Amino acid sequence: MLDHRGWFYNAMRSVYFTPMVLSSVGVSVVWTRVLDDEGPLNQALRLLGVADPPGWLSDPAYALFSLGSNVSWQLLGFCVVVYLAGLQGVPRELAEAAAIDGAGPWTRFRRLTWPLLAPALTVNTVVLLITTFKIFDHVKVITNGGPGTGTTATVAFTIMQEGFVENRQGYASAMAIVMLVIVALASAVALRLLQRREVQL
Repeated sequence: MLDHRGWFYNAMRSVYFTPMVLSSVGVSVVWTRVLDDEGPLNQALRLLGVADPPGWLSDPAYALFSLGSNVSWQLLGFCVVVYLAGLQGVPRELAEAAAIDGAGPWTRFRRLTWPLLAPALTVNTVVLLITTFKIFDHVKVITNGGPGTGTTATVAFTIMQEGFVENRQGYASAMAIVMLVIVALASAVALRLLQRREVQL
């Protein structure tokens, strides 16, 4: 939808990218208010007839998904920019030739556009993999690791808690080194597999 020219599409790109440049703490505060048990989301559900709306942040069954929605919404802008750059790199001549040969929109996407987006997929996957390992501020502001014990605690959150709340700097440093090794290995494996897919395509 965004791979077009014109002031409207430029405005829509700005809308998609805006969450990426906002403060994570500010975004988390807003989402905390929205997802509160008495927040606007639950108020709207009550108006629609839901007598007992879910506790998005207080129920362990929903808290992790609510936190993930916040993070996904903020990181969406980065993914959009990378994929849009990949889309604009697809040669128009190939798409036009495929259309002339009788390929429909779905076939053109599956056989032409998606394979040529392989580098964009690689960038997004590796960057998001690294980013999700080091998420701390969203967890601290929205759930503080709860509800309960560690329901939404990420690795980075646990490291910060051990180092600065429990005052166990040595243990936290060891955890950080282990996390670094895990992130490096996971990123290297993902990069190798995705780059191999690029070559095969």
